[in-house]
Amino acid sequence: MGNAMRGVVAFIPSERCQRFLVGDLKEMPLDRTLDLSSRQLRRLPVAACVFGELVKLYLSDNNLSSLPADLQGLKKLQLLALDFNCFEELPAAVCRLPQLSILYLGNNRLYSLPRELRELTELNTLWLETNCFTVFPQVICELPNLKTLHLGYNQIQSLPRELGVLEELRSVWIAGNQLAAFPPVLLEMHFLAVIDVDRNQIRYFPCLSHMLGLKLVIYDHNPCVNAPVVGEGCRRVGRWADNSDDEQEDDGSKAAGDTTIEVTEVHPEEEHNF
Repeated sequence: MGNAMRGVVAFIPSERCQRFLVGDLKEMPLDRTLDLSSRQLRRLPVAACVFGELVKLYLSDNNLSSLPADLQGLKKLQLLALDFNCFEELPAAVCRLPQLSILYLGNNRLYSLPRELRELTELNTLWLETNCFTVFPQVICELPNLKTLHLGYNQIQSLPRELGVLEELRSVWIAGNQLAAFPPVLLEMHFLAVIDVDRNQIRYFPCLSHMLGLKLVIYDHNPCVNAPVVGEGCRRVGRWADNSDDEQEDDGSKAAGDTTIEVTEVHPEEEHNF
């Protein structure tokens, strides 16, 4: 929608504006999917909440900061996309969707999650990248069926030990945070298939060869002096990924010395940037 059209919409009364942006929501979509993405919505039309058989609802790339309580009437909803909006807190109605299995919340302004999130016992995929989290949301550790967690590009410094109770978890994506060390809890999660710690502050990687289910480790853009040793069949993405362990050890010793000098030189600038 162009700037000129946005200007016109601004002068349309609220109800008429909603109809202009989303059309008349009178019938349940045949595929039980409703896509209202990129409509410049500031509130969700209540008419969208009457389709009790709806399975997927896309509200990405709008200007939403709240949702009506009527949303909880969508008892069969399995996918809800709220990414690229203006949420500072998760609306309570979202936590009352009993069949929700995929929840997109990336690119908002969230800094915490409500305890009620644990009521989403069917949730298996959670996207929280590019928000304002400085502490890992503890309630995530109470989602028993979680399989995929995207928490990249926040400001998290550590992962809680309680994360290890999530036996269904297979993929952990935590790139672009403030991890200064490889999270110890991940070493105990032998069932993990994917670990992404790209763009953190990790200097040393422990051996991961005991994690027999591991298929992919992404560790690039860390000030590390070694690459993680992994088991057969696991792909590494990062420095020394294609080196043998012996070559890595030799290069790592040299890099350790080089890194010390480099960090000493750039530290004041890094401190200023943060």
